[in-house]
Amino acid sequence: MRLTPAQIDTIQSTVHAVLGEGAQVTLFGSRVDDSLKGGDVDLMVEVQQGIEDPAVVSARIASRISRVMHGRKVDVLLKAPNLLEQPIHRIASQEGVRL
Repeated sequence: MRLTPAQIDTIQSTVHAVLGEGAQVTLFGSRVDDSLKGGDVDLMVEVQQGIEDPAVVSARIASRISRVMHGRKVDVLLKAPNLLEQPIHRIASQEGVRL
């Protein structure tokens, strides 16, 4: 996994500030593979309650993390009971690493 402990702490604290302590974060995509270089940060954030305005929530989390990571591109995939589950959610769950 190509994130520093400080980056992991930042990601977790940002997600918890926006969605609460119960939110679970999974890193997936190229950052999981230690043999690769560069790449954006792909995160799946899962909550047990519905999310109002998911696009706004996703953008808020991504922009806050990106600022701390010096402009690194951050993609946030939300998983909640009121949101349609896509194949990318299964891929993130199967191949990702929970932070």
